[in-house]
Amino acid sequence: MFHSSSQLKNWMFANEESIKNQRKVSNENFISRQKPLHQLEGRSTEFLTYDEEKEILMFYEQKLFELCKIFKPAMPPSVVGTGFHYFKRFYLKNSVMDYHPRDILATCVYLAAKVDEFNVSIGSFVANLRGDQEKASGIILNNELLLMQQLGYQLTIHNPYRPIEGFLIDIKVSVTYFDTSSNPL
Repeated sequence: MFHSSSQLKNWMFANEESIKNQRKVSNENFISRQKPLHQLEGRSTEFLTYDEEKEILMFYEQKLFELCKIFKPAMPPSVVGTGFHYFKRFYLKNSVMDYHPRDILATCVYLAAKVDEFNVSIGSFVANLRGDQEKASGIILNNELLLMQQLGYQLTIHNPYRPIEGFLIDIKVSVTYFDTSSNPL
């Protein structure tokens, strides 16, 4: 299935350099859109550099893992992997100056929970977040469609977790089968 997936066609890159170039383009696009507006209004024209954005994203990627680690009920590894993929994909085409990573992070994890069939209501989800839960709920639900649009509605992520889980289930079934079949009666 992976060989014909949108993940392979649209989200796999030849090398690190092509990913870096895409992120630089996103940074430059934001600056080129905003710089003239700032100059018209007489505001300062200092923007984040690519390297500064990269550091911010690395910080929030760590926060994503921390959120998933403390989440109650325990979050399956496939949801964590899917949420991480969504976060990385979103910021390939967008700048952290466009959308706050904290808001997008929570939205990515919530959408990943839905896609990977980890059923959790928005109320239960935001109960795991610090701060104003009603505000967080609104932010997540308002950003959900934006996130899906920016991902091109390509929500299936081929994580390594499902094949491993399937393999382990096959082993358990095989062991159970052979244990019961060795007794002829």
